[in-house]
Amino acid sequence: MRHMSGKKKLNLRGSHRKAMLRNQAIQLIIHGHLTSTKTTIKELQRFAEKLVTIARSGSDFNARRRLKSLLPYKTEALDKLFNEIGPRYAQRPGGYTRVISLGQRPSDTAKIARLSWV
Repeated sequence: MRHMSGKKKLNLRGSHRKAMLRNQAIQLIIHGHLTSTKTTIKELQRFAEKLVTIARSGSDFNARRRLKSLLPYKTEALDKLFNEIGPRYAQRPGGYTRVISLGQRPSDTAKIARLSWV
């Protein structure tokens, strides 16, 4: 049973799912938008909102350490998160991203969506 589990499995093992969300979050931070399937985008939205909430507090040691544990691959993404994205949403109480539906993919009719910053 999946009681009290708030995450979608996305048909992946836990380690693969974690790595995929980390990599997609880095791409979102660097490029400003990301296009993927709708369920993946919804899970990434939850993850990215948590990242921005931590980055809003400022670039102190503890916040940097927490984000480094969540995004260990790219320090450029962390710098951009702390220097540009965090201060931009410092006064906003939440809802830093938006999901735009793009219809269905022709090959397998999967629902496609775009995630971007507000």
